[in-house]
Order: sequence, then C-alpha cells, then structure tokens
Amino acid sequence: MTVKEVKDFLSSIQPFQELDDAALGNIAGGVIVEFYPKDTLILQQDGPPSDFLRIIKKGGVKVFIKPDINEEVIIDYRSEGDSFGLLSLIRGDKSRANVTAVEDTICYLVTKETIQLLLDSNAAFSEYFLKSFLNKYIDKTFSEMHSKSLLYGGGDKLLFTTPVGELASRTAVTVPQEVSIKDAAEVMSKRKISSLVLVDQDNLPAGIVTDRDLRDKVVSKGRNVADPISSIMSVPLMTTEARDYCFEALLKMIRHNIHHLLVVDEGKLKGILTNHDLMMLQGTSPISIVRDIETRQSVEDLVPVSKKINRIVHLLLKEGARAGNITRIISEINDRLLRKVLEIAERKFGEPPVNYCFIVFGSEGRKEQTFKTDQDNAIIYEDPKSAAEGIKAEEYFEGFSAFVKEALVLCGFPNCPAGYMASNPKWRQPLIIWKDYFAKWIHTPTPDSLLLSLIFFDFRPVHGDISLSEKLRSHLKKTMKDQNIFFARMAGTIMNNRPPLGFFKSFIVEKSGEHKDELNLKFRGIGPIVDIARLFALEKGLSETSTIDRLRALKDKHPIIMELGEEIEQAFEFISLLRVHHQIGLMERSLEPDNFINPNNLSGLEKKSLKESFQLVLNIQEAISELYRPGMVSM
Repeated sequence: MTVKEVKDFLSSIQPFQELDDAALGNIAGGVIVEFYPKDTLILQQDGPPSDFLRIIKKGGVKVFIKPDINEEVIIDYRSEGDSFGLLSLIRGDKSRANVTAVEDTICYLVTKETIQLLLDSNAAFSEYFLKSFLNKYIDKTFSEMHSKSLLYGGGDKLLFTTPVGELASRTAVTVPQEVSIKDAAEVMSKRKISSLVLVDQDNLPAGIVTDRDLRDKVVSKGRNVADPISSIMSVPLMTTEARDYCFEALLKMIRHNIHHLLVVDEGKLKGILTNHDLMMLQGTSPISIVRDIETRQSVEDLVPVSKKINRIVHLLLKEGARAGNITRIISEINDRLLRKVLEIAERKFGEPPVNYCFIVFGSEGRKEQTFKTDQDNAIIYEDPKSAAEGIKAEEYFEGFSAFVKEALVLCGFPNCPAGYMASNPKWRQPLIIWKDYFAKWIHTPTPDSLLLSLIFFDFRPVHGDISLSEKLRSHLKKTMKDQNIFFARMAGTIMNNRPPLGFFKSFIVEKSGEHKDELNLKFRGIGPIVDIARLFALEKGLSETSTIDRLRALKDKHPIIMELGEEIEQAFEFISLLRVHHQIGLMERSLEPDNFINPNNLSGLEKKSLKESFQLVLNIQEAISELYRPGMVSM
C-alpha cells in the first residue's frame, strides 16, 4: 500500500470527495490497513466501542443486532467504499451492533482524532455522516428497520397496524326493525349505502340488512315489500371492536363470508366497516377501478379510468405487497380493460363470422406487468369451413383488430415496435395456421424461430372462445415432446443473456450513451430468470405461463429447481420489486418509467442482494450449459 493508493481511493468515495488535496494527503498518511478473513467478528454488540472508522477497501460486512440469543436482525450489508463503526467511535461507550466479514475483507482504518477533527471543521463532511448514518441508525427500533427494508415487503402492513376505529368513520345508518322492506330500501337508495342497521325499541342493534339480502330474499323470491324489514335481516350481528386491527376484521369477514361488520367502541355503536373500506385503506381500490371499467360503454369513457391504474402500484407498495402480487393485480385489471375494449369492438363490428380467441403474450401473458407496456397480442380464430367464410373472417378481423389497437393506444398501451399485434395480419390466423407456425419453429429452430418461440410460447387467453387457446396449448405440448435439439438451442439462446456481474463481482454497466453507468434490470436481471423458467416449463410440458407459477410447479419436476427453486424465486421477487420502486421514483419526478438503474444509487443491502441474485442466475446458467450442452448443437 502507498499513500497515493489510499489517497486515490478516498478521493473516489463520499464524504472524502468533499476534502481538498492536502487534507486527503494528511489522512492517507495516517491510515492503517487491516485484513479480516471471512466470518471474522469485527465489532460485537454491547462490546467495546470502535477505535477507528473502518472504510471497506475490498470485500463486505454484515451489520446486525441480536435482540435475543435465537434471533438475528440484519440492519445492513456494506461493501467497497462503505464505512462502519462511526457511532460507537464518537460516543465512545459501546458498539451498538455486530459487524461480521461476509467475505475476506480489507479495511482502511482512520483514527478517532482524525475523524473528530473533520466532523468539527468540515460542514459537508459532518452533514454527510449526519444524514447517512446518525439519522438512519440512532435509536432505530426493530419494527422501523423491518418496515424500511425492501427485503421485508411481504405483508399488508397497514392491515396489521391500523385500528378498525380509524377506518370506520362512517356513521352506521339505522332504522326501526318494524319498518317495511320498501321503506328500508328507499332509505338505502337515498343514502347510497349497501347496508342498514336495524334497531329495537331501546335503540340497540337488532340485525343488519344488506343489498344482497334485498336481491336474494326479496327480488328473487317475489316477496311482499310491505313485510317488515326484520323478516329478512341477518342475526346475530357480527361486530368488531374499534381498537382491533383491520386484519382481525378482515379475518372475521372471510371466516363468516360476510361483507359488513358493525364497529363498537365500549359497547356503543361507532360505525360500520365494509370489505370495500379495507381495500380503500390507503388509496384507490383495485375493486373500485374494475367496477368503474365495467360501467364504461365507449373507448372515450375508458380513457380516464385507465389513467387510474398506475395509482394502484403506489397503493400496493405502501401496503407492503410482494412484487408478484402487484404484477398479478395489475395484470388482472389490465385484462378487464382489454376485455371491455373487445366487447365495445364486438358491438361496433357485429358478431364475428367465426369463433375467435384473443390472446396476449410477453409480460402480459406471464401476468408480470407493472406499468403499461407495449401491446403484445394476437387472434386465433376457428378454422373456416369454406373459402368464402375464410375471406369474411379476414375482412372482419382486419377492421376489428385495427380498432382494438387504436383503442388500447388511447388507454395508454403503446404499439409494439416489432409489430407483434393482432393488427398485423401474420398474427391473426385460424387455428390450423397457428399450429403450423408452432410446429415449424420447433422442428426448424433457427435464430428467428427461437426468438418467436421465446415471445409467443408465453401466450394466455383473455377473451372469446378459450377452447381455441387450449387446443393450441395442447398442440404445443405434444409437438414439444422429446425435441432435444430445440431445447438445446433454446438453452444456447438464453445463455447469451447473462446477468451484468463481472469476474470480481462488480456490476457491468453501460459505458456510454443515454444510460451510461446504468444497467437494465428487466432485460439483464429479470429476463434471464424468465428464460430459465420458460425453458424448464416447456421441457416438462407445463401449462403455466407466469414465472413464479412455473418455478413452483417445477419444484418436484426439474433437478435444478428442486435444489435452487426457493432461491431463484426470491431473486426474481427482489429484482422485480427493485424495478417497481425505481419506476415509481421516476414517475414521482414526472419522468417516463424505464428499467435502467445506477447501482451506485442503491443501498449497501440492495447492492449485496442484487449481486447475490445475479450470481445465483449465473450459477444456474452454468448448470444449464452442463445439462443441455448447447455448444454441442450446431445452428
């Protein structure tokens, strides 16, 4: 080690970048170098304070606390350029956390006197540590650390932390149980409510009537609306205490198959809670958007509703939903929107001359959409019985698909640049042609055929005659059987897309252009996992199209997933969630969401987790190379 080497290193990291050349030289001259083998306990919780600020030159450490002997709570992972030990160094009393080397690690040690002098004399240096260390870690409770880490986003936090009383602000509407069904229904209609609490002579709740009761017990049965409302009320009443958490209320609703709960506070009726209230807990409800879509009867009316969909991502992130849950909900809503567009098109163009099935593929086919992506769709229609019927079908679906394409553009779904849309005549064909397409791609696996297979074999039906899609899927499974050359070549194709991790576990980023110093999370991070799951699923003849569903279905069918299925699923979830957070951040700054991140902007924990995820994928790709021997099959 030379003073120049230390000085050059310190000048490249925060907050030492803020110092002038002379100050850097003085610090570098007094630096000590220490080596810690993997698993070395460098600092111990409640042990002696740190005597130096340790700056990681190479390697990495884990910072964690142990609330009790059997529990470990990870605060952070830190790697090259990060430092640790500042808090106990300054306070001089004890170490607040354990710090262990997770790999062979080299640290530069800067003395307490040097650091104290810099904190006292350099405002920028002091502010950096105040913001990035003290503010982040002093007196943090376990629950706060739990809620802030991306890796702990596995449950609906608000359901577990919000008391029912905070949500049930709506006053319960009551009527005497003696009033007629007709009068009670008029009250519900006038007040625009879905339930009514019935009270006895002492003004105490005696029962509840919902709009479902009116449908099922009155309208469908032809009941006399002059009968007393008490004759159709539900008893006993289900109640929840105002102090109970919303999750407990939700469990009651699920357990008893009800949609309304009375909320009581110290025995007194406080309000009413509905399942809709729970969905509205933190923003716009996915259910309300779906209902809104169903009421719209024109494309123009759908446009404002479609703009609300992105807000759902914010809502679900705030509730701590996993990335897989977010993408599935968004895909379901997008499916509803697409079906409504297709229904509008059917009304405009009339009944189609033959049955058809509208399919989607790509991320939509896998139910892995986040924000609105390019259109990827096609039409399978029934084999025409005559040449005349075939001409009619071609003419009908030409105008039909063009209308659908433009309608989806208005709703925020841009055209596919490569033309993989039903508006392209190549991708609206009778079933017999689609079967022929698939067979040719499999039996003659050229680079173009493999590309089309990667795109189209994730197809999923959305609307129309679903049996057409099922017949095509059945044909695909049958044709795929024992096609070892096809699988070897597909393996070779996916091996070409490797995660951006260098030999020394450094991120490989773009060297120039618009995304200089960034990497593509979707193409280089999520893409290889999607490809791996697809390859194995097609080989085993599975019908699932979603990556998570494929991985779970493969756990007892494919040797690689038997061993590494849990890890690859977690990696997929983590990278997907990182991507969603990145896109949300761009949208909050009024920028278009993209898939490019600068790894230098990630926390130490995120960097560590991303590197481990990439390394896992690289390991699986090496196993694929051994298993399928793609290099042994010439193109």
